[in-house]
Amino acid sequence: MLPDEYRTLDFFAEDALPVPRVTPAAAERIAAEHLGITARAHALGSQQDANFLLHDEDGTPEAVLKIANPAFGATEIDAQDAAADLVASACPALRIATVLRRPDGSPRRTTVDTENGPAVARLLRHLPGGTLSGPRHLPPSTVAAMGTIAAEVSTALRGFRHPGLDRVLQWDPQHADRVVAKLAGHIDEPDRRTAVQEATAEAWARVQEVAAALPSQAVHLDLTDDNLIRRPGSRPPMPDGVIDFGDVTESWAVGELAVTLSSLLHHDGTEPHHLLPAVRAFHTVRPLSPEEAEALWPLVVLRAAVLVVSGRQQAAVDEDNTYAEAALDREWRIFEQATRLPLPVMTGLVRDATGTADAPAATARADTPVRPLLRGIAGDGIRLLDLSTDADRMDHGSWMDAGTEDRLAASALTDGAAAVATRYARARLTRTRVLSVASTATVPTGIDLWLGRDTVVQAPATGRVLAAAPDRMELTYGARVLSLSFAREGRPVVGAGSTVQPGEDIAHLGSGAVVHVALREADGPAVPRLVRPEYAPGWLALTADPAPLLGLPAGSDRTRDGDLLARRAAAFATVQGHYYADPPRIERGWRHHLLSTEGRAYLDIVNNVTPLGHAHPRVEQAVSRQLRRLNTNSRFHYASVVEFTERLTDLLPEPLDTVFLVNSGSEAVDLGLRLAIGASGRHDVVALREAYHGWTYASDAVSTSLQDNPNALDTRPSWVHTVDSPNSYRGRHRGTDAVRYGPEAAAVIDELAASGRPAGAFIGETFYGNAGGVALPDGYLAEVYAAVRRHGGLAIADEVQVGYGRLGHWFWGFEQQGVLPDIVCVAKAMGNGHPLGAVITSKDVADRYREQGYFFSSTGGSPVSSIVGLTVLDTLRDEDLQGNAVRVGGQLKRRLEALADRYGIVGAVHGSGLYLGLELVRDRTTLEPATEETAELCDRMLDLGIVVQPTGDHLNILKIKPPLCIDSTAADFFADTLDLALTQLGHGRNG
Repeated sequence: MLPDEYRTLDFFAEDALPVPRVTPAAAERIAAEHLGITARAHALGSQQDANFLLHDEDGTPEAVLKIANPAFGATEIDAQDAAADLVASACPALRIATVLRRPDGSPRRTTVDTENGPAVARLLRHLPGGTLSGPRHLPPSTVAAMGTIAAEVSTALRGFRHPGLDRVLQWDPQHADRVVAKLAGHIDEPDRRTAVQEATAEAWARVQEVAAALPSQAVHLDLTDDNLIRRPGSRPPMPDGVIDFGDVTESWAVGELAVTLSSLLHHDGTEPHHLLPAVRAFHTVRPLSPEEAEALWPLVVLRAAVLVVSGRQQAAVDEDNTYAEAALDREWRIFEQATRLPLPVMTGLVRDATGTADAPAATARADTPVRPLLRGIAGDGIRLLDLSTDADRMDHGSWMDAGTEDRLAASALTDGAAAVATRYARARLTRTRVLSVASTATVPTGIDLWLGRDTVVQAPATGRVLAAAPDRMELTYGARVLSLSFAREGRPVVGAGSTVQPGEDIAHLGSGAVVHVALREADGPAVPRLVRPEYAPGWLALTADPAPLLGLPAGSDRTRDGDLLARRAAAFATVQGHYYADPPRIERGWRHHLLSTEGRAYLDIVNNVTPLGHAHPRVEQAVSRQLRRLNTNSRFHYASVVEFTERLTDLLPEPLDTVFLVNSGSEAVDLGLRLAIGASGRHDVVALREAYHGWTYASDAVSTSLQDNPNALDTRPSWVHTVDSPNSYRGRHRGTDAVRYGPEAAAVIDELAASGRPAGAFIGETFYGNAGGVALPDGYLAEVYAAVRRHGGLAIADEVQVGYGRLGHWFWGFEQQGVLPDIVCVAKAMGNGHPLGAVITSKDVADRYREQGYFFSSTGGSPVSSIVGLTVLDTLRDEDLQGNAVRVGGQLKRRLEALADRYGIVGAVHGSGLYLGLELVRDRTTLEPATEETAELCDRMLDLGIVVQPTGDHLNILKIKPPLCIDSTAADFFADTLDLALTQLGHGRNG
């Protein structure tokens, strides 16, 4: 037998490894008497060791006291400390829990007696910040960071050698099959025990196929959410620290990543596909070989199985181990998620993510058949049925109608097509489900056929019939299986087990039959007809496009636009940013829904550009009709421009009776400023801080939003003067004190006049849109308008965001303030997405513009623009969308206010109608903005099917300004999903 100091653990020689029984008081004595530190001890959880946080009287952490399980020998402990030191040296950006050392360099460790025998006790560096454990959903950036750390540690340990690595651990995946066999009896539930055993057997067999090619090295083998430490203060939590080298050993290198991945699967809202950022990040730093990619997910399953059986055993033999007991449900959740999809699917997903696949998913196609599958029907007689977001037949929301596919196919057959076929691997919009926190299975793994006449199905090549029944047939086709599923009863004419030759009859189908045709790997799992887009690369890797069997060209466009974002960055100025770091590709909208090319439906909460809703048929038809007739500029004489401008002036009180038509809000504000300066003869302008008005020179000059221009206040031209943001929630004056903003702003205007620079204009949003829909203090605009007018200036109302009925109770924002501006600037909602803006003022002010020269806008007021403007006004009225803003907006605001009662991070709910803002704060007293939390929440909401974005100078306010057609069901879905996301992100509920 080896001397004790050289002994290493062999798990299979031990009956159990209970945690050493050490009380906090005993831990304090060990620390003081043996390790030279006097401190209070607080017990930390562990599976097999006894860990204590040592802190001084005021709670400041000093170190971690780790008392190893007595089964671990001194050479193993030395290996752990050496590995930690090596990683700390190789990865200086990481914080590592290394052993603390005495002045002479020796480690601060000793051997102590415990109830279970002598054990090594030592002091380790304490890393502040906390772990990533717990149910909180972790965002892609955190998941990727965990993958990066795993790769960096793996790289650092690649050449590490030590006799203490020669140990047999239950956590080593090389022994997973034996561990499960030994401990499975501790699972009391027969169904769960069987599930673990079967999953282990399958995963182990998969690993063994490539085991000889898997590189081995020293591994940490426990880089989990429990042992990766978040950088203090990081939001969202980002790891930069590593603790607990207790499982360091020599094993398959890819196991390092498998352990990290498995630890993520219990977090709220986490599915297997959410782990791919970690896989990609690991692969970037430490590339996986094709064999490692093949073994990765089976190793995740093996780790999950070992966690389950080990947890059950530990809880049984170590009844006082609350850490092990508490982990049981979490460990089962990990196993359920690890085995949620067939192993080949997850392996295909990993290979696709790492680029180690033999070919991109959805590019495999059937070999050219000896005979076509359908006798007498050539490819040119088959009509392709496009059900994607690009298809014209999906217009007007037809994709939402039940039976759309059958209806379109029947129409094509009536038109003379011999058959109708769908496309392989191209997402079907007809299968999309709206208002769903999870994506829908929209990606087809085969082709659906509708037959327009009696048809003979013939063998495309020599093959063996595997199944023959009225509802389905299967036969071999080379190395694959060809499956035919009949929606209506088919008539196979060959039996299972028979061999068929090319051109031999295999089934007779009547006119009107519907057939699903698919090709899958012969030894692969059953493949659903439709799969969710997140998992499509994994499923499609197990299939092939059957189009050539029908005489149709193979190919799907799933990969055609994979580089679209890069192409955008190359050709489209990057200052024109896009929502989200990894945005979905949106190619269709309908009402308050946005649709991605993968068939994912998103609830649109940000689009005040389309108040009627996306793709409104009335607008589309009016534009199409006018384009067929005339589109020119407003110098020509035609009726629509007259009718539209009359309608606009009818919406405003006297003397606002004259309209300029332009193309955008920026142009409207720019023109409004020029009108005011020209009419007043004064060039100075007063504007609100924290406001945004546009991108033209003049509109940008009066924009002071720090998010749109961080140097906004320092780069204003000398003719722009700013006054305090009248924000009654987080401004200088809050609550009832907000009434002071008006007199103070008026005083600034008076002081300008007294200095010889009277303002020619005051410009401001009439409802503080950029601040998230904060209402101006009562009487604010009355005071400010009066001040600017008494010095000869004009009042400009920026209604670009809040006007046109969005506020519900008022068509114009200035109505809420009970004032009348001299100039009104409006855009966005006017065109329902068509570029249209207007400036409305008095005839006197408009006429004064002639003194500055001539005004003309080529497309402002064009026949098409005017028709669009009229149609929007008609539809706002006819569909009572302003009333809908009152009703649904009121309901939504009440729901949001209820969330504010439950979540401390919700500081306030602003706004009116369907211009709302949810302000998130870290502290309701200091109002510290929760900027990073808001960004993370927006990303999580996207994953849950909702497009919402932040606004405000601190980007801590959810801007809630959906199309005005949004209904109460969608409003409730938004509130419910927001509730879910806040919980998943760990914000918790009050009370």
